[in-house]
Amino acid sequence: MIETIQVTINNNNYDVTKGMTLEEIASTFAKDYKYPILLAKVDNRLKELTSIVKESSNIQFLDLTSYEGNRCHINGVIYILICAVKKLYGKKANVIIQHSLDKGIYIETNFKLTKEKVEAIKETMNDIIKADMPITRVTIDRIEAMNYFESIGDHTKAGVLRYNTNTFIHLYRLGNYYNYFYSFMATSTEKLKSYDLTYIKENGLLLRFPTIYINDKIKDYEPHPHMFEVFKEYRDWAKIMNIENSVELNEVVSKGKINDLIKIDETLQSNRLLSVAKEINSKKSKVKIVLLAGPSSSGKTTTSKKLCMYLESFGLTPKVIGMDDYFVDRENTPKDKDGNYNFECLEAVDLKLFDKQIAELLKGETVKVPTFNFQLGKKEYKREINLGKNDILVIEGIHALDRKILTNIDRDRKYKIYISALTEINMDDHNRVSTTDNRLLRRIIRDNRTRGHSVEHTLAMWDKVREGEEKYIFPYQDEADYTINSALIYEIGVLKTYVEPLLYSVPATSPYYEEAIRLINFLGLFLPIPSDAIPNDSILREFIGNSYFE
Repeated sequence: MIETIQVTINNNNYDVTKGMTLEEIASTFAKDYKYPILLAKVDNRLKELTSIVKESSNIQFLDLTSYEGNRCHINGVIYILICAVKKLYGKKANVIIQHSLDKGIYIETNFKLTKEKVEAIKETMNDIIKADMPITRVTIDRIEAMNYFESIGDHTKAGVLRYNTNTFIHLYRLGNYYNYFYSFMATSTEKLKSYDLTYIKENGLLLRFPTIYINDKIKDYEPHPHMFEVFKEYRDWAKIMNIENSVELNEVVSKGKINDLIKIDETLQSNRLLSVAKEINSKKSKVKIVLLAGPSSSGKTTTSKKLCMYLESFGLTPKVIGMDDYFVDRENTPKDKDGNYNFECLEAVDLKLFDKQIAELLKGETVKVPTFNFQLGKKEYKREINLGKNDILVIEGIHALDRKILTNIDRDRKYKIYISALTEINMDDHNRVSTTDNRLLRRIIRDNRTRGHSVEHTLAMWDKVREGEEKYIFPYQDEADYTINSALIYEIGVLKTYVEPLLYSVPATSPYYEEAIRLINFLGLFLPIPSDAIPNDSILREFIGNSYFE
């Protein structure tokens, strides 16, 4: 006798045969989705489509327009790219995932590329996709997996598994090749056809794909030479230090040499900021405004205060202004599509007053500047400032690099700084440490420590934060005269000791449980690093506490 169970999909109830796979059920609903269904959430738990439905449950199908589905899609395309490269150029040919770039991922190869080779790789990838090859999840003994990766020359991946304490692990098979990824996978290659490749240089290409921030379309490639060079500078330094991935960082920790690395990294960070102050000082006859912007949890507060100290060491007197103090009164604040106040859009700033007062200050006038009272939702005028001969304005805000502010002031009177935590190490060759994840871990710790916010609260807000960054910060990063990378090569191990216990507080019933588990699993690849040796003026102290600037 066939037994049926009731499932809820898109708020409707359906009777399905007990023991059906999620993929079998999904086939009925495929027409309702713009892209192929990749994963499912069953009673809020993320599942691959090979999973069997055994009891009544609530099912949510996911394509690449969801965060989880997009991550699955990206890693699936990367797997196809790896297989195509090896098919064309041999087993020793490899790709190394580097960093995000222009709504894509920059990837380097261990062999010389040409535009023709990139086209050949793309054609081979398309052949693999059209063949609808299965991507199969297999469970294997961890030691056996380590031996396999050693045998094919992937020593980093074998090293990663050395820090995994599970007896068995999951690999994914595509054709005759096995790999280890830190996300769920699609069940077949045909579901992963939305991508494009662009030749960048003789050993570099850009993998592009639809993202949730640009209407699920593949963005046309636009060169960003400045950001590319910033990433390259920090990658080159990581190579010099022989710390390009989690395995090499863990080796430093396990050998008791982490304090030396912390001192070197912190000295390097300070020297770079000092060089910025030196450059601004060299232009003091013209530059009177320093504008600083960056995404959430980049360390803007510490950076601006530390920069002010360095500027003072050159005889300049910084006067700090926050763009948040120029918010329009609460009743005039624009609202988003959900009816909530949108404090991140440029229209939330009294731009007319801001431009007028900054211009007046540059003319030598004394100005009564506002301080925004967030409780009352109004500006208050209690502070007067003026600019002397050696004074310089330091202005921080998410819109500080926007071309639409201070249009009444010549460009050569402004020095623009972009700051972000551009993480420079990978987990292994094929799995990167996301800059976004780095910042999210920082924010979870800081929100809990300074505001008493739970992990769930921070995760609930994160989508809105990211949406604001995509609209109001990232489009203007090329405006910067200098980009500061606030990521520290050792910091994931430090963040782990603070954030891991917090992540375990998220209950299994929470809509953010899967995200918490994903972060816990990611952190499991890094050995914990104590914070004792971290100086009080470190950017990291802004998040973990005991900062000199608090």
